[in-house]
Amino acid sequence: MRHRAILFFGKLDTIGPKAIDHFSDFELGEDSHKSFEILLPYMSVQKLRTPKGLGWLQQVSMSTNKNRTLFELQRLQRLFCAIWTECVWQLADASKSSTKFIISDHPVVAYNRECFPASEWCCGYNDPDIRFAATHTYFPLSLNKVLILTNLSWVRNPFQNPRKLHPNPRLMRDAIFKFTDIQVERYLTEEEVREINFITKKRAFRYIAAAKEEWLYPERYLRSTEWRKLGDGYLLMPDPRHIHGGGEVVIGYNNGRSDAFGAYGHKPWEKGYKDKSRDDKEWAAMLKFKAEWAATYGPEYRGIVYDFGPHKARYSMGEEWHLKECELDRKYQKLPGERTRRRKLRRRPNA
Repeated sequence: MRHRAILFFGKLDTIGPKAIDHFSDFELGEDSHKSFEILLPYMSVQKLRTPKGLGWLQQVSMSTNKNRTLFELQRLQRLFCAIWTECVWQLADASKSSTKFIISDHPVVAYNRECFPASEWCCGYNDPDIRFAATHTYFPLSLNKVLILTNLSWVRNPFQNPRKLHPNPRLMRDAIFKFTDIQVERYLTEEEVREINFITKKRAFRYIAAAKEEWLYPERYLRSTEWRKLGDGYLLMPDPRHIHGGGEVVIGYNNGRSDAFGAYGHKPWEKGYKDKSRDDKEWAAMLKFKAEWAATYGPEYRGIVYDFGPHKARYSMGEEWHLKECELDRKYQKLPGERTRRRKLRRRPNA
């Protein structure tokens, strides 16, 4: 069945690596849109056509026939694309680490810090639902680069139920993407690379591979292998200081037609296109999270955006703003249960 699945996507397999190369060495340019349009279905197919993915597809479609499962694979090949389009994209870099990324027989990895490997959401063929708020999806592009996709609702409010559904969980719909929001130049520490490799290993179906044998055993070097404590709870999180509220996009075309999308892909006539209660809650959570982040990671950004072009990128929030955020964070730490919440996410200190 696996060999038949490969035959279905010969063209995608031919052009997919070119899109991977574009994002592995990303520079926003005329090829970016085309590469984006190729990469998303390529990743979606890569997630579905592995032994684990096909087993999951057979399970959810209740198919008892291999040919029927392959038909579903072809029909649903863009299953995850809309949700991933609306994620916060981050291109992280392992070039400053002597350990590089490993790969597995299930190369598109879903990680949710509250869906442990032995939990019902991860047993057998299951992966954490990509529509769960706290589910990150990542895909190693090369030994040194990994694409990390994080639900916008989680970056805006990481204090919510990690298994709460995305505000617009409908799959296979239109969505819109903003290239200048991609976060780049996040340089991972060796510990962070090993933590990502640990997740890859735990979420593999049967096999993993690495350029060096020692990279296959990341758990030997980690301060903690507790699932929610990887990266002190924020291993795959993009820098929230680049995130803003709102997000409504209105498009006008040359023929006079127009279109609009809400922050979570809702159309103007759909419930959720505008939600003041949700917006107010997210805004309050963002203020709190940005203050915590600044106090934890310092004034330098953990990844930058090209919102003003690559030659005008901002690498720091500035000392004055940072000190104000630290002062604000000290007030947030006095809230009931706040110190306990943070302590539950923290790895043990270095020896």
